[in-house]
Amino acid sequence: MILIWLIIIPAGAGILGWLLGRLHPGFARWISLIALAANLVLALTLLTRHSAQLTISPGGPWISEINLSWIPQLGINFHLAVDGLSLVLVLLTAFLGMTAVGCAWKEIKERVGFFYFNLMWVLAGITGVFLSLDLFLFYFFWEMMLVPMFFIIAVWGDENRTYAALKFFLFTQISGLLMLFAIIGLYFVHGHNTGVYTFDYHRLLETSLSDTTALWLMLGFLAAFLVKLPAVPVHTWLPDAYTAAPTAGSVVLAGLMAKTGAYGLLRFVVPLFSRAAFDFAPVAMLLAILGILYGALLAFSQTDLKRLVAYTSVSHMGFVLLGVFVWNQLALQGVVLQILSHGLSTGGLFILAGAVQQRTNTRDMRQMGGLWAIMPRMGGVAMFFALAALGLPGLANFLAEFLVLFGAFRSNVLAAVLATLVLISGTVYALWMMQAVFHGPQKKIRKVADLSGREAVVTGAMILAILWLGLYPQPVFKTTGPALHHLEQTVGRRLTAALPPQKTLVSPETVRRPSAQSVRRLEEGNP
Repeated sequence: MILIWLIIIPAGAGILGWLLGRLHPGFARWISLIALAANLVLALTLLTRHSAQLTISPGGPWISEINLSWIPQLGINFHLAVDGLSLVLVLLTAFLGMTAVGCAWKEIKERVGFFYFNLMWVLAGITGVFLSLDLFLFYFFWEMMLVPMFFIIAVWGDENRTYAALKFFLFTQISGLLMLFAIIGLYFVHGHNTGVYTFDYHRLLETSLSDTTALWLMLGFLAAFLVKLPAVPVHTWLPDAYTAAPTAGSVVLAGLMAKTGAYGLLRFVVPLFSRAAFDFAPVAMLLAILGILYGALLAFSQTDLKRLVAYTSVSHMGFVLLGVFVWNQLALQGVVLQILSHGLSTGGLFILAGAVQQRTNTRDMRQMGGLWAIMPRMGGVAMFFALAALGLPGLANFLAEFLVLFGAFRSNVLAAVLATLVLISGTVYALWMMQAVFHGPQKKIRKVADLSGREAVVTGAMILAILWLGLYPQPVFKTTGPALHHLEQTVGRRLTAALPPQKTLVSPETVRRPSAQSVRRLEEGNP
């Protein structure tokens, strides 16, 4: 039942906070914070209680699972399960959710209860996406994220919020419908082949598909996941939505909702459509390279602080797309670490951008400058997050991008070399942001408050997490390693059955039973 509680607690807290928030806004804030803290404790309990089960086993990597009949006439079950991969994402959801509540504490002053209702339901939907193993249930939670986030942008956003909210809604709704058509198509193909109509993930993994059918169904899933990631050229909703959303909305959009797209690529696209994914890999790598370079260049050209941070997300998430379609152990470990590090570093930058905007009443960097002299603590924290974003050695982003590039180099040297160019462009836009906002002569802004105690606690926790992941990532590797290995085995088996040996996406060694030495290394956290 702990998996169900991970969804019920934030959803119930949202309703309770909405009702009690009418009496006093503080009730909604504290209820939301306590609920997310409870989710964090539950997820950590799962990790500590079942850490011994985080091993490579014939039964798969699942450490907790619940499968209840929901609509048996249509083959729909309430099927939730957690492995190391989904568990670290649930932990990230609870942690960044708490930071979102913290940065909205003073920023949201109108309809406070309704705001936290929407925020908590977005987080409940994201948690459900990471836990669902029934594709109908997965789509239900996927759509559950959409409407509350639309209200967060449209009601509490900045100028141009209506346009940004509608654009976000249209992109995500249309792409989500394409995924629904693909899910239904896979459902009927499996039923036609086996006589069993089901949305169960494990059974659909064994579905036999023709090349043409697999390609079209995969494109339906890709449409939804690439929009959420986002990838070029379906990224155009991102700068408007990220910029118009309140700070908490920007943190959730960049730190969590984008990660649902990455998770979908890992869990569904490549395992379900292995042959089609293998054929599509060169195109995906090209889109990844374009996103990495294009996002970095556009970030450098911005004068709006939040818009600059938004475009850095396009660049950083390109590494995720590249690593997924490289599909080897190093790249996949880098993808997981990039998901975590990007959520923390970009979330921190959005929190600082929101704090600067509240104090100066502007996001235009041309009107800033010299803020370090009057906000030294905020300047120091901003410098740390900027260094994390540019990939300073010792911080999580550097290790994540290094693993992806190293894995890509083994598969496609040209893609790895082109992606490495972003290390230069990333340095340029990060240092340009610091120079424009915190250094140089002071302009119109003379006296503003420095980082508050609440903001220091929120950003301090994120800084510690980035340092921990950069200096000691082995616990993450140990937790996610068996799940990633199981995904590699699944894809290897499907490709071995469908392709000549010389065309397999993964090496034959990853398909055979691993040696005792490799199992021991994986359990110790070595990638």
